[in-house]
Amino acid sequence: MRHYKKGRKLGTDASHTKAIKKSLIANLFLNDRIKTTLERAKEIRGDVDRVITWAKRGDVHSRRLAIAKIGDKDLVAEIFSKVAQGMFEGRPGGYSRIMRLGMRRGDSATIVIMELVQEPVAKKAASDKADSKKPAAAKGGKTAKAAVAAAAAEGAVAEGTEVVETDGVEVEEVIEVEVTEASTEGETAVETAEAETAEAVAEEAATEEAAPAENTETAEAVVEEVAAEEAVVEEAAAEEVAATDETPTEDAPVKEDSEEK
Repeated sequence: MRHYKKGRKLGTDASHTKAIKKSLIANLFLNDRIKTTLERAKEIRGDVDRVITWAKRGDVHSRRLAIAKIGDKDLVAEIFSKVAQGMFEGRPGGYSRIMRLGMRRGDSATIVIMELVQEPVAKKAASDKADSKKPAAAKGGKTAKAAVAAAAAEGAVAEGTEVVETDGVEVEEVIEVEVTEASTEGETAVETAEAETAEAVAEEAATEEAAPAENTETAEAVVEEVAAEEAVVEEAAAEEVAATDETPTEDAPVKEDSEEK
């Protein structure tokens, strides 16, 4: 297990890897640019940023750490003096850049150029808030384009527009808005539909008024038929009663014989 042994091996043992890294860092600060492989450049990039951070601090402890990392006291003094004079001022990080050159013949290793970034940091220009804001219309906070779109949705179309520049911003102003033929046809269709609807409602009302009268006549006819049937039944019952009264009883002759005896 490789405990406490972080970093790339670079194809060598630990002591050789440490020497390679020291040599690359020292040559980068001496010449401001080196040509090496991509893996070695990535391996020393963090150490280069650390050395510059220590130089920005400028205390004795940071100087000793830088000497241990590079191994050259004179070079460390030069780095600290350059940083104290304003080198890398205003740059919070990213003190080096890596540019790829291509593949090396033989082992196909990626060759890069690593250099120190010494350009001053350019601050972003403050953007003018007045120019960035979009112009709004006086009513409802709508722009001219939004007003035109709303008018088109309602059936009206702008007859003409005029482009006006206001503080460098182009705004379209609506000159006149007229109703098109399509909107006129739509209004005519609406009126026709309303007239048809009114006629249909009138017909339904007339039908409803006629319906109760017909229902009343039907009820009266039913009552008359029921009354006629009841009259017929009463007449039949009366005839039966009359016939029963006219027929003589058989008990009368028996009584007469008993009286004779």
